[in-house]
Amino acid sequence: MQSTFVLTLVAMLAFAANSLLAREALGTVSIEAAGYTVVRIVSGALVLYGLMRRGSKTRRTEGQGLPGSWWAAAALFIYAIAFSAAYLSLGAATGALILFSSVQASMLAYGLFNGDRPRLREVIGFAVAFAAFVYLILPGVGRPDIGGSLLMIVSGIAWAVYTLRGRGSRDPIGETAGNFVRASVFCLPLAVFAVLYESASQAGLALALGSGVVASGLGYSVWYRALRGLTTFRAALIQLSVPVIAALGAIVFLDERLTLHFVVAGACVLGGIAFAILAKQKRQV
Repeated sequence: MQSTFVLTLVAMLAFAANSLLAREALGTVSIEAAGYTVVRIVSGALVLYGLMRRGSKTRRTEGQGLPGSWWAAAALFIYAIAFSAAYLSLGAATGALILFSSVQASMLAYGLFNGDRPRLREVIGFAVAFAAFVYLILPGVGRPDIGGSLLMIVSGIAWAVYTLRGRGSRDPIGETAGNFVRASVFCLPLAVFAVLYESASQAGLALALGSGVVASGLGYSVWYRALRGLTTFRAALIQLSVPVIAALGAIVFLDERLTLHFVVAGACVLGGIAFAILAKQKRQV
């Protein structure tokens, strides 16, 4: 249980980092959406494939194929390109709110459909956390861009599919590597478009590399491993912390102002998550 907690915490930090990196790169127009997506996925694929080969001599000698699946790779690609395009017009916190709201709705619907019934205290904790981060973000941002919002909803649904495909993963690095390698195939048309019609600065490329190698590639491997110890409901619930972490990161790294509004809402989000998780653990003791 302790290892699941640590892995989940690392994954949530990686998810928040992706929002901050994308907003910094795309919001300042130091790189554009297609190029950012290509660098992010291809760099992640190269690093993960190298790690997989280094640690998977058994797989090579037995002649087994590339782990992962084309369905997961397609979900990863759709998530990534919609995510990048959305951050051209959305702020970091607003984008994280819309993304993970869509993730929650998709995963909870899937869990309910498959009989994963949450306890009453889990529902209460979820409701408190969800209401708190809506309170955290919406009052201060005005109406989000409609096009960007729709793209981020698509991204959230795709991310939910990718997460659900990873439940029960026995080889997190291998499967994540395989998914990234396959997603790189979908990036070929984007790469041509980026070369012909887009521009990128060194700073933009560096931010995309950081997202691809660390926050996405390694972060998603950690998430696939963490999913072994999480129910569908808990996996959905814990991701509610990401908008709070992203908002805090924006304060620390993007010089946004810390307010009482943020402190109260952030405490309620994390408190609601803790209440739901501890309530379920108490029933299991």
